[in-house]
Amino acid sequence: MEPRPGYGVGEDVAKLYNIHLNDSRASSSFMNPTQKLKTRVMKKNINPEWNEDLTLSVADPELPIKLTVYDKDKFSLDDKMGDADIDIKPFLEAVKMHLVNLPSGTIIQRVQPNRQNCLAEESCIIWQDGKVVQDMYLRLKNVESGEVELQLQWIDIPGSRGI
Repeated sequence: MEPRPGYGVGEDVAKLYNIHLNDSRASSSFMNPTQKLKTRVMKKNINPEWNEDLTLSVADPELPIKLTVYDKDKFSLDDKMGDADIDIKPFLEAVKMHLVNLPSGTIIQRVQPNRQNCLAEESCIIWQDGKVVQDMYLRLKNVESGEVELQLQWIDIPGSRGI
């Protein structure tokens, strides 16, 4: 299925920490969301900070965004270090409210962690500087330990029909 024009979620990938290493050597980590976008490789860093913006098209708002963290290997296949599902439904519901003129920092919705959303702690969807944003800490699955900190932000694509 092709992404529908006008739908996009910006992810501000911030930090990865408390990651369990599958490799005894220094870690060189990168993340790869399902749409094959990836961050730059952070060499020899077990607690990398990317501070990168990634823009993903949302083809089906009902499906979670899948995020995978890898350890980059130069001479062999990259080691998968864990993955997480990002449930964007609560975030999109807040965007669909078409809020305006709220004080910056206003909490729109609180999202509690559960088995489906991979949240490590409560995540607030807030109105920040005229935009709906959601900061979150995701607990990685299929790994002994590890968390990813990121921020979701909605992006309207010019000339699109939006949501």
